[in-house]
Amino acid sequence: MASSIASLSLDQLSIDTLRLLAVDGVEKAKSGHPGAPLGCAPIAYLLFHKLMKHNPAHSKWVDRDRFVLSNGHASMLLYGTLFLCGYKVTLDDLKSFRQWGSKTPGHPEYGLTDGVEATTGPLGQGFAMAVGMAAAEKHLAAVYNRSRFEVVNHHTYVLCGDGDMMEGISHEAASLAGTLGLGKLIVLYDDNLISLDGPTAWSFTEDVYTRFEGYGWHVQRVMDGNDLEGIEEAIVAARAQTGKPSLIGVRTIIGYGSPRAGTNKVHGEAMGPADTAATKKFYGFPEGQNFYVPEDALANWRQAVQRGAEFEETWDQLFASYKNAFPDLAAEFERTQAGKLKAGWEKSIPSFSAEKPIATRNAGQTVMNAIAADVPELFGGAADLTASTKTIFKDSPHFAADPLGRNVFFGVREHGMCAAVNGMAIHGGLRPFGSTFFVFSDYAKPALRIACIMEAPSLFVFTHDSVGVGEDGPTHEPIEHLMALRAVPHMTDFRPADANETAAAWRLALERKTPSFFALSRQDLPVLDAAKRDFYASVSKGAYVLEDTANAQVVLIATGSEVSVALGAARLLAGEGIRVRVVSMPSWRLFEEQSAEYKASVLPANVPKLAVEAGATLGWWKYVGGGGDVVGLDRFGASAPGAVAMKELGFTAENVATKAKRLVK
Repeated sequence: MASSIASLSLDQLSIDTLRLLAVDGVEKAKSGHPGAPLGCAPIAYLLFHKLMKHNPAHSKWVDRDRFVLSNGHASMLLYGTLFLCGYKVTLDDLKSFRQWGSKTPGHPEYGLTDGVEATTGPLGQGFAMAVGMAAAEKHLAAVYNRSRFEVVNHHTYVLCGDGDMMEGISHEAASLAGTLGLGKLIVLYDDNLISLDGPTAWSFTEDVYTRFEGYGWHVQRVMDGNDLEGIEEAIVAARAQTGKPSLIGVRTIIGYGSPRAGTNKVHGEAMGPADTAATKKFYGFPEGQNFYVPEDALANWRQAVQRGAEFEETWDQLFASYKNAFPDLAAEFERTQAGKLKAGWEKSIPSFSAEKPIATRNAGQTVMNAIAADVPELFGGAADLTASTKTIFKDSPHFAADPLGRNVFFGVREHGMCAAVNGMAIHGGLRPFGSTFFVFSDYAKPALRIACIMEAPSLFVFTHDSVGVGEDGPTHEPIEHLMALRAVPHMTDFRPADANETAAAWRLALERKTPSFFALSRQDLPVLDAAKRDFYASVSKGAYVLEDTANAQVVLIATGSEVSVALGAARLLAGEGIRVRVVSMPSWRLFEEQSAEYKASVLPANVPKLAVEAGATLGWWKYVGGGGDVVGLDRFGASAPGAVAMKELGFTAENVATKAKRLVK
C-alpha cells in the first residue's frame, strides 16, 4: 500500500531515499541490479547510520570498521549509502552509474571509489576477503594493543547473498573463519529465497544456518528485513560474541516495494519507466522526479560526518597517549600502516654460496626466516603444504593457537587462502602471503585476478614449478600456469634461476606495491656465483646477460631451473666454436618495464634466439621472433623421477645445443 513522505518516520524516510536512489541509478544506466538494494537498504542504514565506526571524511582511517559488499552486483546500494553518508561520492556520480570513467562502476572497485573496501562482484570473493581482514585485525591487535591502549579494535561486516553462499570459496572461507575464531567478523546474509534463475528451491535447499553452526559460528535469524529493531539487536548480540564469527540471516524481499517484488525479474535488470513509477508511488515519493533526496533524510544520513570525526578524534587521542607510552611500538605501527619497509631491512637478506646446489623453495625459506625480524609485517602460510613449500617462520607460533603467531595454517583451501591473503593485504599493516604447489594456482585463479584488479600487495609463493616435480605426474606438473599468470595485468612474475636470484626476487616483491608470485623449484639447482654480480640489480631488470661472448651467434633465454641447462648448452656450443649469449629472465613483467634500449641490449634484434622453459611455449615468440625457436612443453608431463622427466621431455644441455645449432647461420 502506498505511503506518504509526510507520514514516514525519519528512519523510514532515510531508508526509502536510499532505495530509490538505487532504482534511479539502475534505471538511468538501463542496466544493473535494483532488487537487492530495495530489499537490503534497512541493513545498510543501520550499519552506516548507527552501528559502524567509520569516518566519511577520512575513508582510510586505520581503526575504522570495514564493510564488504560481497554481493557486489548490489553496488548501487553501496554507492547510494556512501553518497548519503558524505563520502567523496556525489549525486552526479550516482547519475553516471556504469558509465565510462565513472566513480560508480557496475561492481565495486577498490581504489576507485572512496569508501569501497574491496573489489567484489565474483560471488564469494568479498566474503573470503573479509575473513582475511578479520584475521589481520586479530593479529594486529595481538601485536600492538597494550593494557588500556586498544589501538586496533574494529569489526568487519559483510553483506552477502545466496550466490555467495553457493560458491565453493565461501565454504572454504567460512570453515577457516570458524577455526580461527574470528570474533569480530559479522556476516549479514540476505536470505531472500531468490536467485537469478528463479526460486532458490530449484538449486539451493541446504540448511545454511546448520552448516554455519557446524563451522563454529554464532548464528541468528531475523525473519523480517524491515525489522530495524530486530536487525539491530542481532548485530549487537553478534558483537558480544568475541570468540566466534557471526552469521545473521535476514529474510528480505527482493525488489521490495516494486511490482516485481519477490521474483527473479527484479534481480538483474532495470525495471523500466512504468515499474519505476509504481515503486516510487509505493514509497510515496514524487513519481516524475529522479534522484530525489529529501532534505531531512540527507541531514539524517550526514550525521555520520560528525560522528565519524568524533570516532577518529577519540582514537587520535588514544594513539597519542599510546605513542608516548610505547614510542617504538607506535613507530612500527605507523610504518607498517603506511606500507613502508623498515630502513635497512634488506641487509638481512642472505647470500648463497655456489658450492652446494639448493632448491629455490629451500632458498626462499632461508630468506623468509632471515628477514623475519626486520619485516615483522610478513605474515601468512600454506594450504596444508608448509613442509613442502617451505613457508614457515621457525620462531613463531601458529596463528590459530596464538594470535601473535605469524604462521597461518590455511588448510586445503587454495581459493579461500588467496582471497583471504587479499583481504589481509588491503586491510593494511601486513604483507601477507599464501603458498601452495604451482599447479594448484588453478584453484585460486579468481582470487589472483582480483588481487591484480585491486593492485593489492599480495604475495603468492608457488613451488614445485615444473615437470621437475617428477613422480607425482601430470596432475601435479604445471605446464600452462606461468603463461596464464603472466597474462594477468599488474601481476609480477618471479621464476628465479637459483638461490641468489630467489633472494633478489623476495626483496623486489616486497618493494613492489602490486601482487607478485614466485615459481620455485622442488629440485636442487646449481647456485650462481654471487661474487661475480649484483643479483638484485640484475633481477630488477627482469632479464640480464648472464654469460656472453663477443659477437654472439645465438642467444639462449632461460628461466628458473632451465638457466643451468642453458649454461650447460652454451659450454657444449663453445666447444664447437659457436659463440653464445645466455640470458636469464626471472621476470617478464620487470623486463617489460625496462627501456627499449635496455631490452635491445639484452636481446639484440639481429641475433637468433632460443628460449628454454619447462612450460607452455605460447607467448615466447614475442622474444624469439619468427626466426627463433622454443624448447618448451605443449603437452602434459609424466610420472617419473624428476631428472628422468626433464631429460625425456628435452630439457638437457645436449638437446638445447642441438636446437641452437639449427638457428646459427
